[in-house]
This record gives sequence, C-alpha cells and structure tokens, in this order.
Amino acid sequence: MSILSRRKLITTGIVATAGASGLVVVAKLAKRYGLIPPDSGGIYGPGETLTYAAQRLLTRHSLAREFSRSQMSAKPFANEVAPLGDDFKTFQQGAFADWRLAVDGMVARPSSFSLAELKSFPRRSHITMIQCEEGWSYIAEWTGVPLSHVLERVGALPQVRYVVYRSFQPDWWESIDMADSLHPQTLLTYEMNGGELPVGFGGPLRMRISRQLGYKSVKYITRLTLTDNLKKFGKGLGSSSPEGGYAWFAGA
Repeated sequence: MSILSRRKLITTGIVATAGASGLVVVAKLAKRYGLIPPDSGGIYGPGETLTYAAQRLLTRHSLAREFSRSQMSAKPFANEVAPLGDDFKTFQQGAFADWRLAVDGMVARPSSFSLAELKSFPRRSHITMIQCEEGWSYIAEWTGVPLSHVLERVGALPQVRYVVYRSFQPDWWESIDMADSLHPQTLLTYEMNGGELPVGFGGPLRMRISRQLGYKSVKYITRLTLTDNLKKFGKGLGSSSPEGGYAWFAGA
C-alpha cells in the first residue's frame, strides 16, 4: 500500500470513527499512529486529538499561503508584551551583538549561536499572514534562517520528536513537532519587511511558525531544546499556552 493510500485510509477511519463511535475511539486510533498532542487530557482532550491528527494526516507538507508585496499590511500590529527589563535594554544598547541562541537537548553538538552567525546561514523570506486568537491579523515579510538548517548544524538525533523554544521572557515557551520544525516556512527570523526585526515584533530573534496561530511565533528567542518527550517540561502540556487555557496545536 502506498503512503498516500495508507494516509487516506487512516484519515477516513478517523473521520468515520468520530461520527460513529465518538471521540474516545478517535484518540485510540490516533495513538496507534503517534498523533496524540501533549494536552490530550481533560474534557477537551479528544477534540484536540482529532484536530491534531487530522491536520497532520491531511496537511503535513502543505504550505501557508504566501502573498505579494502589494498585499502587505501598511500598519502591522505589535501586540503588547510585558516589560523586558534592564538586561534586555543592555542587549539592545549593544545592537544585540551579545545575544545568543543556545541549542541543547538531544543533539550531537550542543551549540550557542550569535545573531551574526545566524545571519551567515542560508536565509529564506516569505510574505505570510500572522493571525491572533484575539482576532487581529496582518501580512508581513519575514526573513531568517530555516529552523531545519539549525537542527542540521547541531546534529539533531533521530529520536527527536519535538523542539522546545524559549523566550527571553522566562514564562513564555512553546514547542512544535518535527513536521513544523522541518517545514520550509518555519524560520528563526531576524528581519521584517526588509529591515531589522523591530523589538515590538520580537526582535532581535523570533520564531515564525507560519501554519499556526500567532502565539506559537514566540518573540525574543534565546534557547532551543530538542526532546522526545514533553512531559518533563513545565506541567507536561507541551508549552505555556495550554497551561494558560489555549491549545498546544494551533493550526490555522
């Protein structure tokens, strides 16, 4: 059986099961194929599982829509963040020359990269829409190094299933699976609309997850940790978002 046929068979089974026997059985089917999100417990767990499993089976390799320059928003919206503090101001005063991105966990070569090093890596740009769960959105051009390239540089081990990424703001962290980690539109961005990424939009370094809602595109990235298990991070729900009431998987 081909991969496509197998995938269609699994998807058909998930959809049919959801309608006939309920979401609990869907969770069992998704578990068989490793498609259980870390926040699958609780009253909304079966629904989160159905969403994640269906998205991964149907859209694993799909691209977020890209726009033309004429469609870029004239006034992008920078949502408010908590005060960044004196340490951040020190980095900013030094033009972020001392900013580092640490990469650790299940890697062959734990590393620490400066912004200059990240900017020396292969770069990619795309003009995409960022959408917030609060209802606002805008279209902008994002430029940075593909996350997949950084993972290749550090030697991600074969058993890695997730990438955990942390902000300079210590309580803000997220994670994504390898489908999004290796996706060509997933970038560690350092430019926006042709210039340096403004602090209000996450500068000097922001994760840009084009296929998920805005809160997955964490600002002020300082660390990546590669892992095969998210239960040892925070409350074991995969990120700070489900700890605050949002879904871990936020496919738009």
